Amino acid sequence: MSTRPRHILQDRQPIRQLDDAAANRIAAGEVVERPASAIKELVENALDAQARRVEVFYADGGKTLLRVVDDGTGIPEGELPLALSRHATSKIDGSDLLNIHSFGFRGEALPSLGAVGRLSITSRFAGASGAFRLIVDGGELSAVEPAAGPQGTTVELRDLFHATPARLKFLRSAVAEARAIGDVVKRLAMAAPDVAFVLRDISNGKERITFRADIEDGSLQARLRKIMGRDFIENALEIDAEREGIRLSGYAALPTYSRGAAVAQFFFVNGRPVRDKQLHGALRGAYSDFLSRDRHPAAVLFLDCHPELVDVNVHPAKAEVRFREPGVARGLIVSALKHALAEAGHRASTTVGTATLGAMQPEGRPEVSYQMPLNRERTYAPVMGFAESGGWQAGRVEAPPQAEVPDDLPLGVARAQLHENYIVAQTASGMVIVDQHAAHERLVYERLKRQSGANGVPSQALLIPEIVELPAADCARLLEAAEAMFGLGLVYEAFGEGTICVRETPAILGQINAEKLLGDVADELADLGQSQTVKDRIEAVLSRMSCHGSIRSGRRMTADEMNALLREMEATPHSGQCNHGRPTYVELKLSDIERLFGRT
Repeated sequence: MSTRPRHILQDRQPIRQLDDAAANRIAAGEVVERPASAIKELVENALDAQARRVEVFYADGGKTLLRVVDDGTGIPEGELPLALSRHATSKIDGSDLLNIHSFGFRGEALPSLGAVGRLSITSRFAGASGAFRLIVDGGELSAVEPAAGPQGTTVELRDLFHATPARLKFLRSAVAEARAIGDVVKRLAMAAPDVAFVLRDISNGKERITFRADIEDGSLQARLRKIMGRDFIENALEIDAEREGIRLSGYAALPTYSRGAAVAQFFFVNGRPVRDKQLHGALRGAYSDFLSRDRHPAAVLFLDCHPELVDVNVHPAKAEVRFREPGVARGLIVSALKHALAEAGHRASTTVGTATLGAMQPEGRPEVSYQMPLNRERTYAPVMGFAESGGWQAGRVEAPPQAEVPDDLPLGVARAQLHENYIVAQTASGMVIVDQHAAHERLVYERLKRQSGANGVPSQALLIPEIVELPAADCARLLEAAEAMFGLGLVYEAFGEGTICVRETPAILGQINAEKLLGDVADELADLGQSQTVKDRIEAVLSRMSCHGSIRSGRRMTADEMNALLREMEATPHSGQCNHGRPTYVELKLSDIERLFGRT
C-alpha cells in the first residue's frame, strides 16, 4: 500500500506553464518576505545606479507605503517597460554568473514587487530633458507617460501584498516592521559610507526622520560612529589583513565591550551585507577564549576578493554567499582578530570606567567617554611574577608612594589594597582599581596556554583504541579536520567505511568519552564548517586550573606584590579581561573624579 498522502494521488493536475503573473508572485515570495525586503532590493538598485543620496519613506511600517528616491543615473524612457519584466537587467550580460560586481543582477525585484503591490516608477535618465512614469497594478503595466522629476529614480510601492492578502497575516506590527526597515537601511549605509541616507516615517500624515547618515568624510569610521555609536568606535580595534586573495577589513570591539546577544555583528562580502552562519561562527571562534557563552562580540567586518572566488548567487535574496575556499575565509577571520586582540595588550573598554562613574552619579551617566592611553610600541617586563613553586618572588617597587608616577606605567603604582581584594593604583592622569583575583587568574591562564601550546597540546595514547561508528558524511568531515585536531592532542584515523579509530586524546582532559567528543566535533563541523569543541574543552580545564593557582580574594598583598601584578598585566596580552570577558580593572581620569566632587 502506498504511504503517500491521499490528496496527492487523487488531486493530481496535469503539468502546465504558469502565466507571468503567477510566476512573479512566486518570485516575490522568494525575494520579498516583508517590507524591509522590498526596501533592500530598491536601495540596492539605487546604489548600483551610482546614487549619492538615497531617501527612504514608509508608512505603517511599510505595509501601506514604501518609497525610495535616489539621484542616480536613472532609467531611459524606452527601457522602463523592460525593467518590469522578469530576468531583465543592465548589470550582467548572462555570460558569466560568477564575475558579478553589482548588488542586484537577477532582474526579479521590480516585477515581483509589481505582482504583489501597486508599483509606480518615475525616472529621469542622465542628460534627458524630462522624466517618465510607469505604473504596475497586480502585474498589469500602464503606458509610459511623461512626468516631472529630477535626475534619478523614484519607486513607490503602495499596499504591499494586496494581490496576495494571505501573506499580510504573516507581517508583524507596524513598529516591528519599521524596525526591520531601519536595520536594512543601516546595513546598507555601512556598506556605502560615501552615500547619504535619510529614512522618514510618514505615517498618519506626519513626517518624522528616524535615521540620517550624511556624507561626513566618506570614511567607514565616521559612518560607524553614526550607526554603531561612539562607544563602539572608541573600543574597537581596526582590522586589516589579507590571505590568499581575500582581504579582511573593518572594526572588532574589545572583549569587555560585548553584548548579551549577537545584535552587533555585521558582515559584508564585496560590499554586500550578508548573514552567513559560517562567518559568524568564525567570529565566535576568534573570541572563544575571552567571552563566556552568554556574551557576544561586536564587529563590523568586510571581506573583499575577486568575484570569482565567491558565489553570491546561492540565495534569491542574495543574503548568503559561498566561498570557493571557505576555510581560507574562516581562518583569516580567526587569525586576524586574535592577532588584533593580542596587540591590544592589557587594554579594557572605556565603557567600564564610564559605567563606574555613572554608578556614582544618581542623576545618570556622564556625557563623555574616556579612552585609556595605549602604547603599542613599548612592552613592560614584569618585575616579579608568580613563581612555579606557588609564591611571589621579591622585587623592587617602581616608585615610592610620594613620587610622581611615570607616564610609561599605564596601570600606575599601587597605593593601597581595599578589602583584601582590590588594588588601588595611581596613574599619571588618574587612578585604576584592579580586581586582584580576576587579574591574576588571567595572567596564570595565559601562562598555562603558552606552556601547553608551545609544542602542541600533549596527548595520551589510549591503551585500547576506541572505534567510533558515524554517518559517512560526518566521517568525511572529521578526516578533513584531522590535522587541526592533531594539534589539539586528538589523534584519529579512518577505520573502514563509516568508522573512525581514536588513538590519542588530549592528556589534560583526562578520561573522556571519545565517541561523544567526536560526535560533538562532527556536528560543529557540519553546522559551522569548523570546530571549537576540543579547544574550548582544553581551555575550560586551563581556566579552572588558573583559578585554583591564582591569588585568592581576601589575601593581603605587599606593595611589591601589587606592583608586580600591575607590571605583569601591562606585559601580558588580554589581561584587561578575566577568563569570562569581564574587566579586570577600572580606570578613572582625575578630571572625572574632580567632576564627581564639583571641582570643575
